[in-house]
Amino acid sequence: MTKSSPPMKELVLVFLRLGFTAFGGPAAHIALMENEFVRRLKWLTHEEFLDLLGASSLIPGPSSSELAIFIGYRHAGWRGLLLAGICFILPAALMVGGLGWLYVHYQSLPAIGKVLYGIKPVIIAVIVQAVWGLAKTAVKSRFLAALGACSVFLAAKGLSIPLLLIGAGLVSAVLQFRPKVRVVALAGLPAVALFPGRAFAAVFANIPVTLDRIFLFFLKIGSIQFGSGYVLLAFLREDLVERYRWLSEGQLLDAVAVGQFTPGPVFTTATFIGYLLHGVSGAIVATVGIFLPAFLLVAASGTYIPRLRKSKAAGFFLDGVNVASLAAMGYVSFVLAKAAIIDWATLGLAIAAFIALVRFRINSAWLVLIGAAVGMISS
Repeated sequence: MTKSSPPMKELVLVFLRLGFTAFGGPAAHIALMENEFVRRLKWLTHEEFLDLLGASSLIPGPSSSELAIFIGYRHAGWRGLLLAGICFILPAALMVGGLGWLYVHYQSLPAIGKVLYGIKPVIIAVIVQAVWGLAKTAVKSRFLAALGACSVFLAAKGLSIPLLLIGAGLVSAVLQFRPKVRVVALAGLPAVALFPGRAFAAVFANIPVTLDRIFLFFLKIGSIQFGSGYVLLAFLREDLVERYRWLSEGQLLDAVAVGQFTPGPVFTTATFIGYLLHGVSGAIVATVGIFLPAFLLVAASGTYIPRLRKSKAAGFFLDGVNVASLAAMGYVSFVLAKAAIIDWATLGLAIAAFIALVRFRINSAWLVLIGAAVGMISS
């Protein structure tokens, strides 16, 4: 806990508000948190925020949720860890659970296209603003700028995010710190986390749906998945549709649509699927299962981040990880922009939102709500 820790009530209210308004997926959530905690509240410096972002990117699970948990832990210890994570996750889980109830009873979803039409361009502006602001702190030299450019190229070529981050960290450490650098152990930690999760895979083959199996399945996903929430679709389709046949293709796509439409972590898609499989109890155990590893991993690693930054070699390693994280975010924003900015109206909305953020520092949550309203009116 830092000396200037915010009051617990303020911590709760900020993360609850983010939980209700953080649309757009992990990259957007990170951008919103950067705007909130670095620019507006000034609870963190850019460097501190980047270190926490790099740490959350190096452990499996939902990176934006882990970033929220890291921030809570840094400012209020164990209570902050639990409250920040729960307040960020719970609003989305409740909304997704409610949509799951509607889906089961009416076999359809409320129309969401109009709202998304206006929200998506605003989210692109939020991401671009965050990447630009963080890059000014992360890119400390020409070498790191070149490393970032290479990371963008590799991300575009499909290199997995964990390998990209670890590789960039190793290259940064080795080339900036001439003596032998013992960062191999750091690079091996994420890989070690893969093995316990993989051991569960055989348990689920050709078996009926029960609460304990739903919990173990989503615990596995939360324990082994690196990268953004978009990677979640590949995991779910391979297991739930093709291997176990617990869901149809249509049900899975509807679940992913709900996860995209609602604010908060995309991983709350698990809440919707859990409800489809086993009602309210299924929604609860699926949500707990997929997010539990994030709390445990942050709790286990949270005290080591400040110590790592004090080490020169580890500092160089984190510099590379931070640059690669921003490169990945930049590439994701480019991909998302192609789907979000589809006409002159959405282009104008994205530009207006960017100007509002940079020039007038308008709270991004308000811009998201304005984008939703514009979408409802114009489309």
